[in-house]
Amino acid sequence: MKNEVQIVSYAERHQADVVELWKAVFGYDSPQNEPTLSIAKKVAVADGLFFVAETDGERRAVGTVMGGYDGHRGWTYSLAVHPDCRECQVGTALMKWVEAEIIELGCMKINLQVMEGNAGAESFYQKLGYENEPRISMGKQVPKNIRGPGV
Repeated sequence: MKNEVQIVSYAERHQADVVELWKAVFGYDSPQNEPTLSIAKKVAVADGLFFVAETDGERRAVGTVMGGYDGHRGWTYSLAVHPDCRECQVGTALMKWVEAEIIELGCMKINLQVMEGNAGAESFYQKLGYENEPRISMGKQVPKNIRGPGV
């Protein structure tokens, strides 16, 4: 990658790039993970914890990360890096950025989840100081809130 990357707050101009990136990186097929719905829900929260790594020259989104903080625990979500940028430290820069933002809010512990079997992601996060914890991740879909814009 020839252009330098800068981290900025998500803006509407990023939406098409982010949707394309998430579809390529995550390939989610669950309705609650549909990119435009996820983006709309995060933007509606307006907590300022949605960041994009973009190239200086083209202002093209090459990475994303979302954070959350509820006053007790912090979370990171949707760390995605374009395959062409995986060796450029974009993911590390995004994680350090969102961690700093969450910590500044008073967070004492940051959590994240990795899909089982994703050894590459697990190794990446371990290099950043995250540890596997003896937990069972549980979830419950709320169908009435999954309908997105225009549905």
